[in-house]
Amino acid sequence: MQGRVNPRNRAVSPRLLWMLLAAPAFAQPDHNGHAWLMYFGDHQIGNSRFGAHLEGQWRRAELGLTGQQLLLRTALNFQWNRKVMLSGGYAFIKTHRYGDYPARENFLEHRTYQQAQINQRWLGLDWQNRLRLEQRHILGYAARYENRFRYMLRTNIPLPWDQRRYYLGLYDEVFVNFGRNVAANTFDQNRAYIALGREIGRDTRLEIGFLEQTIQQRDGKVFEHNHTLQMSITSRIPFRKN
Repeated sequence: MQGRVNPRNRAVSPRLLWMLLAAPAFAQPDHNGHAWLMYFGDHQIGNSRFGAHLEGQWRRAELGLTGQQLLLRTALNFQWNRKVMLSGGYAFIKTHRYGDYPARENFLEHRTYQQAQINQRWLGLDWQNRLRLEQRHILGYAARYENRFRYMLRTNIPLPWDQRRYYLGLYDEVFVNFGRNVAANTFDQNRAYIALGREIGRDTRLEIGFLEQTIQQRDGKVFEHNHTLQMSITSRIPFRKN
């Protein structure tokens, strides 16, 4: 025997549906053109399983005319086996005001993080799964502590040029905030990337590409759409004694 339906419950579903459909209309879009120059280095120490990660990113707004962000990152790597590398490290970030809905002032961030990078072979391609957990100490007018989880899936597709030293680099990375200081932006951002890459020797790569970065600001109302030109150098030259 079916129970009677509460009339108030019948009204919940249409109202919730309307709110979900209408939400994008109330979002405030902020479109920006950025340019990033980057260096990524994972350098084996001698013949050990340990290595050093060295990274620098110079990020500019308005296609390079004004400052956006400076990021310096370092870590200790441990090669668990052929497929898994574990890392733990520190990053320093200075963020400038940019866009139509900027932060109140420039601010600094000190960040520690732990990471697992898992490589696999699938569909005839090499895939990289990167899982990163971050502890973010954000300074400035709204000093706070936040946690963030990131997951990136990446692959390189070899191209039939110059003995297959060229490739098409593809990745997508999603960022999720969590913890008591996170309110309206559990979803933090997404990065979708495509680039033309070239191997320079056995241990170095150069990439020039495009990143579409979507960020939900902390108030949950503003969504940044950052159209970003990128150039990066990636190195795996080992640190070894002569």
